[in-house]
Amino acid sequence: MRVLGIDCGSERTGWGMIESDGRRHSVLSHGVISTTPRDPLEARLACIARGVRDVISDHSPEAAAVEEVFYSQNVKTALKLAHVRGVVLLAIAEAGVKLGEYSPLEVKMSVVGYGRAEKHQVQLMVRALTGAGIRSLDAADAVAVAICHATHVHAGVA
Repeated sequence: MRVLGIDCGSERTGWGMIESDGRRHSVLSHGVISTTPRDPLEARLACIARGVRDVISDHSPEAAAVEEVFYSQNVKTALKLAHVRGVVLLAIAEAGVKLGEYSPLEVKMSVVGYGRAEKHQVQLMVRALTGAGIRSLDAADAVAVAICHATHVHAGVA
């Protein structure tokens, strides 16, 4: 199964494309859609939507997975993240790709085995599980989301 994982962010949206049978995962491609913080939010959202559409067009995933919104002390940050998730979900829906959504806790438990794992721990486990040395923490998080989805689908949970 070819799965696109996305780690939403208003400045850096990570993405990772994997091929997986639910137990073995290989990274096909990964990257980050970067925006300029000085640009208005609507311009950044348009850039993210274009980027996700391009990734879907280039790699033809069978499924996509995105983290659910987490609760944040900073309401303004949480609202920006919700806007980003909205355009990402729209791009996925427009492409007709099946979607899975997982909490950050589910993703970390699935990949690291510990729900409060730090970003660098997720990055190390993604490397251990796939053999891919992904430098970007955002892209590594996106691959972790994809792995979580593939694992859940294989187990019949998703």
